[in-house]
Amino acid sequence: MHLTIDGYGGDPQLLADEALVRGILDRYPAEIGMTKISEPHVLRYVGSKPEDWGVSGFVLIAESHISIHTFPEHRYVWVDIFSCKGFDASRSVGDVGRFFGCDDVRTRVLERGLEFPHEVAAAVPLAQAERQMVAASELPR
Repeated sequence: MHLTIDGYGGDPQLLADEALVRGILDRYPAEIGMTKISEPHVLRYVGSKPEDWGVSGFVLIAESHISIHTFPEHRYVWVDIFSCKGFDASRSVGDVGRFFGCDDVRTRVLERGLEFPHEVAAAVPLAQAERQMVAASELPR
């Protein structure tokens, strides 16, 4: 599942807080049952349009990644949680709204890997068969 969260009307001070973004990325994977495999990478960005500055960060998780991009002048935040393991999307939506004081939160759920079953036990035989087909096609003729 790939959950995208767009938060609007956020608190500019919270959205500008690099330590807050780093702390969320550091602790949140464990809070939603994921496995953090890297330290969070967070930086303040100022581009060619000064009003588009913000804080961006990501953390790699064994299940994929979590990223956060804030825009304090516009009072919005974009968050992606991409995981091959299920998690409580409703909780994450509420959490992001609270973390950044958002007035409105909009979401999308993108189902990724649709060619495979979502249960690992059912996907393993398909992945093994695919690997065997690839290996067989690489044999000299």
